[in-house]
Amino acid sequence: MSTILFQNETHRCIAFSDLVPGDDGVQANQFLIIDHGEAALIDPGGDLLYTPLWLGITVHVRLPQVRLILASHQDPDIIGAADRWLANTPARIACSRLWGRFVPHSVSHVQAGKLGEDRYVLLPDEGGALALGRSALHALPAHFLHSVGNFSFWDPVSRILFSGDVGSSLVPSGTPYLAVEDFAAHVSRMEGFHRRYMGSRRVARLWADMVRGLDPALIVPQHGLPMDARSIPAFLDWLSDLPCGIDVLDEALFRAPLLRLAAV
Repeated sequence: MSTILFQNETHRCIAFSDLVPGDDGVQANQFLIIDHGEAALIDPGGDLLYTPLWLGITVHVRLPQVRLILASHQDPDIIGAADRWLANTPARIACSRLWGRFVPHSVSHVQAGKLGEDRYVLLPDEGGALALGRSALHALPAHFLHSVGNFSFWDPVSRILFSGDVGSSLVPSGTPYLAVEDFAAHVSRMEGFHRRYMGSRRVARLWADMVRGLDPALIVPQHGLPMDARSIPAFLDWLSDLPCGIDVLDEALFRAPLLRLAAV
């Protein structure tokens, strides 16, 4: 299923929200951005999604138009099909410099010497601008939310923040891809995931403060539903004050089990 998030004469943002069949994998969203005929894919996923996503994007662009693959982090549901996108498009993969030597483990062509360093854009911790068409997408720091090298991606034309795992919600397959109306009711879909996967309240607050300065029209996470002006302020306030990650771990968890040797 595809949803047009933004569209004008030269720029489009499209979400693919329910390509994972049934319970075969974790529900995940993929995003296509097109500016003046050049396209970028954000978090295109692994082999499970390559064929349905390929069929989905070719309704809007030809594969030679895909110039960028943006990876918020290194997980398989983010960039597991890197080899197929590199083999079938001219795209460069942009990811954290921390993962620059890990992503090629998914790219068998590297061993044959067919793909070189020119196919990778290794981002510094502070992020940076990535040219697309006549505009640019901006990689914004989201480190430890949840990966040690993690980025959100900002599109200044549409004012959409592609937030990766931040803001993710766990929804059943087939849930309509509609913006959250009642954030308080939506929290139960988010809380367990964020408490475990976000690194700490301190870094979550840094990210939320940065995002408030952008004043996004939409926040679209990699899992679950998007958020608009009806829910974004409440979401950022909630995230800023959420104990998570190392905040909720204590000595009760870090106890070695009592080991008894079996009698011989």
